[in-house]
Amino acid sequence: MESEPPSSPQVVEDGGEEDEEELSGGEEADFRASSGRGSLLTRRGITLRVLLKDGLVEPGDGVLAIHYLGKNFVGDLLNDGKIRWVETGQIFNSPSAWATHCKRLVNPAKKSGCGWASVRYRGQKLAQYKTTWLHKYQPSADISLVSEEDDDEDDEEGKTAVQADEKNKNSKPGLHDVMVSRRTDRERIPVRYCSLGTRDAARDPHTLVELSAFSAINRFQPFNVAVSSNVLLLMDFHCHLTTSEVVGYLGGRWDTNTQLLTVLRAFPCRTRLADRDSASAVEEEICQNLFMRGLSLVGWYHSHPRGPALPSLQDIDSQMDHQLRLQGSNNGFQPCLGIICGPYYHGNQGVASTITPFWVVPPPEQRPNDYGIPVAVEVTYVQDNFLTSDVLNEMMLLVDYYRAAPDLVQFNQYWCPDTTMMDKIKGSLSCHAPKDQAYSQILEHVYSQLSSMH
Repeated sequence: MESEPPSSPQVVEDGGEEDEEELSGGEEADFRASSGRGSLLTRRGITLRVLLKDGLVEPGDGVLAIHYLGKNFVGDLLNDGKIRWVETGQIFNSPSAWATHCKRLVNPAKKSGCGWASVRYRGQKLAQYKTTWLHKYQPSADISLVSEEDDDEDDEEGKTAVQADEKNKNSKPGLHDVMVSRRTDRERIPVRYCSLGTRDAARDPHTLVELSAFSAINRFQPFNVAVSSNVLLLMDFHCHLTTSEVVGYLGGRWDTNTQLLTVLRAFPCRTRLADRDSASAVEEEICQNLFMRGLSLVGWYHSHPRGPALPSLQDIDSQMDHQLRLQGSNNGFQPCLGIICGPYYHGNQGVASTITPFWVVPPPEQRPNDYGIPVAVEVTYVQDNFLTSDVLNEMMLLVDYYRAAPDLVQFNQYWCPDTTMMDKIKGSLSCHAPKDQAYSQILEHVYSQLSSMH
């Protein structure tokens, strides 16, 4: 979670082995005079300060982002070319210093951050802005010679922007500059639960785990679940809007007589995962909405934007916490349903998101230090008669919230050679269509708002 910004921001200078050298004001003047933008420069000579002064980027709040192993980091670009990490207020001298620091928080063994290939400015890798600068001011430069520092980017980030552009030239004509490259998806291979063993602090908390069946652990599913199609539609819409992970809550009713959990409403959290200040206010608003509708909190959902819709070790622990907390609010058993939505994983079948309901069975008493066992939950999906104004209003609130977000999905880009991101979201949402066929005309207003966000 977010920590309070220090009163005097800490400046972090260490950027790892590949960090570019920052130039002082005098050195930068000498650099410009000696080069005249005519001599061949390596990319290490091009800093954020250079890009700012030449107008290729502009300072702004939240315009920088890093996506690494399922974690998202957001930064402000300052007037002097330095980076302020939004979560802590720390100041970093360069993209590489910030990327290395953030990646080491997730993976302590990480030695370098490959900052210019990892940090994105308004959704585009900074490496692309270096390329643009070179094309503009040094058109004779051999890009293959000046991009060496980007070539060692780790698998999670995929190929550099320059390499991706070159490879995409062989794809459908005219799409190489807007294609969403499948190579940027990190292939996170799930492991079987039986291979985990006892908890290990050195194990990556983002390790994905295959779901077991209740029958495989000699259990019966202790409750039945029915989920409204409008819940799936709103949840799927929320997860499609951004390349960052999103979270929301599920409202419904628990019938102790029939042991039926009915999920009737999704409540998207219109806040950033690291934004602790606004999280409490958002949760309070959701609690009031639940109370006003006579609903109870019955679960939660979150997205794996570009990965499989399977729980990570961290998700398993979070789900167990939710189960215990919800059960503690009553003096009897009440289940808590977890749902993972994977909208942009290219392993999905067609354009439809993969939606995975799951639950966690506590480890055996004789093995209390094992991880909880993630199990697949069988669900009955109930088709609603029509799209409610309540759901439409929530969709428009989400559109307004993400309108200026740096990680907003670009719906004019291509999901695959013959399908745009707009086609993708329309196709996925159609899987949760209500019985009233007029819903598609109703949603056209929402889609038009998405199109106008670019």
